[in-house]
Amino acid sequence: MSIQYLKKALKNPATGEDDTRATVSRMLHEIEAGGEECARDYARRFDHWDGPIVVSQEAIKQAAARVPTRLQDDIRFAHERVRMFAEHQRASLTEFETELSPGLIAGQKLVPVGTAGCYVPGGRYAHIASAIMSVTTAKVAGVEHVIACSPPREGQGIDPAILFTLDLAGADAVLTLGGVQGIAALAFGLFTGHAADILVGPGNRFVAEAKRLLFGRVGIDLFAGPTEILVIADDHADAYMVASDLVGQAEHGPDSPAWLVTTSRTLAERVLAHIPRLIDRLPEPNRSAADAAWRDYGEVLLADTREEAVHESDRYAPEHLEVHAIDLEWWLAHLRNYGSLFLGEETTVAYGDKASGPNHILPTKAAARYTGGLSVGKFIKTVTYQRMTREANRSVGVASARISRLEGMEGHALTGDDRLHKYFPGEVFELKG
Repeated sequence: MSIQYLKKALKNPATGEDDTRATVSRMLHEIEAGGEECARDYARRFDHWDGPIVVSQEAIKQAAARVPTRLQDDIRFAHERVRMFAEHQRASLTEFETELSPGLIAGQKLVPVGTAGCYVPGGRYAHIASAIMSVTTAKVAGVEHVIACSPPREGQGIDPAILFTLDLAGADAVLTLGGVQGIAALAFGLFTGHAADILVGPGNRFVAEAKRLLFGRVGIDLFAGPTEILVIADDHADAYMVASDLVGQAEHGPDSPAWLVTTSRTLAERVLAHIPRLIDRLPEPNRSAADAAWRDYGEVLLADTREEAVHESDRYAPEHLEVHAIDLEWWLAHLRNYGSLFLGEETTVAYGDKASGPNHILPTKAAARYTGGLSVGKFIKTVTYQRMTREANRSVGVASARISRLEGMEGHALTGDDRLHKYFPGEVFELKG
């Protein structure tokens, strides 16, 4: 393999992640011990919010009245596509029952979690789409209690468009809380009495660390870091469009990686020339964020073959993967590790982020090697059951007893022995290996 870096990143997605751990751990401990009043105190200190934490239906109605009609229509457009995609996901999951051997019946049931906690960022940007992606998907999955939280903006409460969206998507309660205190309130059931069984949604490094520390006590959608994009491009690609898409994702923040893997040196050089100009056209603070992200986290790799490009892409396992190349079906068949795949110039990450349908809450930091993004299935427990006739105990009981004794677990073996003696009195079974 011959891989050449035309631009190498100064940092990687894990850079600096240890710095927040102690702070988040302390905050979670304090909020659990201090309860709602402690969460309110953090809201005052960090969110500059001293109003009601639980958003009333009247406040939601007032917020909806402040959302322009065209924006409402756009939100409904996005919501409909996300809901439809989630409904198809739900339909693809099935329950079943089968007879594994005579008299031994086993099955699978799909049971939604009871309460989902959905975090919706609202700091630098109003993440309307994240409200759609998390709450809509939970509701389609059949979750009974969907609790959302989002930080207030400039002491004015949650952004009206986010409130409108949360209500449209079906949130059962909305909390005006951001950051660690928001995640803690969801996890501990503060203000609602419904502790989350699973926490979902994107957020900054403090939110991500809070979810990581709570994992095990509650479920989480995935271990998330700053958003990522990788573009694969060949010599048929439009360098300007490739550069535009890289910059479009880099504006998320100064730690958002943007990577290009290409089989064309000419294409790579053109992309490198376009990027500074495309960053300069952004307003602040987006311009500074994109500039820092590209400077510190941007990479350009030159591969000899498309097979090498696939290998490198799978090594990165990016959150978002765009392919600007001919023979898209070949790439679809060979690429393995990604959060979501965007095939062809016509399909950009921004469409998936906002309105096209598949979920935009996706794995980062190479987690796409072992997991996909948020889906209906994340809110559903796949549980099993079994029942059997007495006659089925003849084979299952004997095999289980012998295996148990081989493992040294006599108590397990005796539970089988006892049934065999009860159901088949007078019969002799070979119960030792």
